[in-house]
Amino acid sequence: MRYSTLDERRQFYSEEFDCKKVADWLDNWPGKVKFAVIMGRHTKVFPEKYAADAETTIIIDEYRDLNDVKDQILEFLPEAVYYDRNVYDSNGSRVGQEFAFDLDPENITCPVHGTLADKMRRGQGLSFCKTELEMVKHEAILLHEYLSKNFSDIKAVYSGRGFHIHVLDSKAYRLNRKERLDLAREAKSEGFHIDEWVTSGEMRLIRLPYSLNGLVSRIVLPLTKEELSRFDPIRDKRCLPKFFGKFTS
Repeated sequence: MRYSTLDERRQFYSEEFDCKKVADWLDNWPGKVKFAVIMGRHTKVFPEKYAADAETTIIIDEYRDLNDVKDQILEFLPEAVYYDRNVYDSNGSRVGQEFAFDLDPENITCPVHGTLADKMRRGQGLSFCKTELEMVKHEAILLHEYLSKNFSDIKAVYSGRGFHIHVLDSKAYRLNRKERLDLAREAKSEGFHIDEWVTSGEMRLIRLPYSLNGLVSRIVLPLTKEELSRFDPIRDKRCLPKFFGKFTS
């Protein structure tokens, strides 16, 4: 896993980014979706002409269709593409939000590398190992099962680093921030290492399925619960962009 170059990002969004799959993911979205890109906040890889905005979150809310969104992504060649989980009415007021959980490997206490604080002290930043990937995958499976006790429409997504669990029941969209925070803390009390900021709704952006995570050169991939258990993010061809060439065979 490594940073993607600008040429690799261009190749991926020109040849592999599938607008139809994105449309299928957003098929039942109530209203117009807002997208967002970040060009080089973490990787420091960005088009030179956009150096002044390399760390800025750029909102894409003016577009004709998803092909137009794709063209704008190709203009910026970002390290990350997101969509806004908020649901807006015709006046632009927030009327709901998709409910989601974020599980990242750096939040796992690794039996080899220790905690995130341990790694930060060693100058390893947000790095993670295969053991942590397996541990966070197992946690995603358990969280999916845990949430299925109260919700029925649940989808898992490999984010390129960890996993996102999306709860798409209509009642979940109507949860207020206190209810979301309560559910996040309840899940944490059960032992899940989730990002409370995402689940409570304070962070409204989430990685767009089928986009490229330029920090690790992996495709953001939706997975069924059954696929999760046998998923290998290191070798699974579905999340490996074609610019790896022979390594995908």
